[in-house]
Amino acid sequence: MGKGSAHMAVNSPRDPQDVGYKWPTVLAIAVHVAIVVFSLISLPTRNAEPDSSSIVQATLVSTETFTDQAQQATEQQAAMNAPAEAPTEPDAPEEPSASEQQAAAEQQAAAEQQAAEEAAQQAAEEEAQALEAAREAAEAEAARRAQEVAEQAEQQAAEAAEREAEAEAAAERQREVEEARRQQEAAEQQRQEEAEAERQREAEEQQRREAEEAEREREAAEQQRQEEAEAERQREAEEERLREEEAAQREREAEAQRQREAEEQQRREAEAERQRQAAEAAEEAMQRQLAGEAEAAANAQQAEQAANSFINIVRRAVEQAWLIPAGASDSMSATLQVRLGPSGEVLATSVVTSSGDSAFDRSVMQAVEHAAPFGELRDLPADQQRNLRQFNLRFTPGDVR
Repeated sequence: MGKGSAHMAVNSPRDPQDVGYKWPTVLAIAVHVAIVVFSLISLPTRNAEPDSSSIVQATLVSTETFTDQAQQATEQQAAMNAPAEAPTEPDAPEEPSASEQQAAAEQQAAAEQQAAEEAAQQAAEEEAQALEAAREAAEAEAARRAQEVAEQAEQQAAEAAEREAEAEAAAERQREVEEARRQQEAAEQQRQEEAEAERQREAEEQQRREAEEAEREREAAEQQRQEEAEAERQREAEEERLREEEAAQREREAEAQRQREAEEQQRREAEAERQRQAAEAAEEAMQRQLAGEAEAAANAQQAEQAANSFINIVRRAVEQAWLIPAGASDSMSATLQVRLGPSGEVLATSVVTSSGDSAFDRSVMQAVEHAAPFGELRDLPADQQRNLRQFNLRFTPGDVR
């Protein structure tokens, strides 16, 4: 199962950046293995060569044993450092070389001459022991170096993986920042579009209100014109009646003059009658004038009372809606100019005299807006409505508390 997994890992697609971590590790291991093999193969040449008959046997045996162990150590190290590589086929057993065959023949000949070569055999054994100790030391050094190479390769791979993870995290953060920026830009664009739509709606609403206001003013002007025309017709009718009365009076005077010639008594009676009628006419004119003046005074007083009543209604409504700021003193005062529409709605408010405290000024403006509309304005006559559509209100906390 492990070999199959390793084989599948080799065949699976890999990131091009992984090549940079694998091949340097393999190359480093190969270089160290070559150094170890070179050191072990060259190691026997450092000692003095013994007789030819014993050197062949000791050298061949030691080289074959060391080569097998070095190959096994190299294969184990390569398997630990490169688990992703495909498993390799085991090496086929090597055929005995000519030198080994010759060594066997020499060993057989040496057995026949055992008595003569005991001293040489002892020296060869000692040399083999020395070579074995050197081989073990070289193998230990090679294992240590291979371990260091493996650890260094693992550390490099870990560092490379950490750098790759950091780069991926940085790229992810950058993508998140870009996405957040795009979302913020989209939200800002939507907010601007909504604000523009709101401004257009407010402009259309203002145009509609202005058109309605113009229409109401036109209707009021038309009504006033009709009322003035009716008053003019009544005045002309009154003048016509007065002219007819004057004509009748002149006719009566002429008749009296004619009668005066006929009869003095009738003249005096006619004169007395004329004087009486003239006095009655003067009295009637004076009464009409007095009645007109009294009516005008009554109308003026009634208009003033209606205006005062409307202003008092507005003042009470605003005082009820006024939320006096906590820090406002009784000595503070602000005067506000209010402009109303025909139906009593608030068209505009402005501070005429400030209290010096912006929060106080805003509170009085908000009180007027909350108390509106003032529908009592529609109950007043048209001329009084026009006079009461703009007025001033003075706000003092001491008057309300």
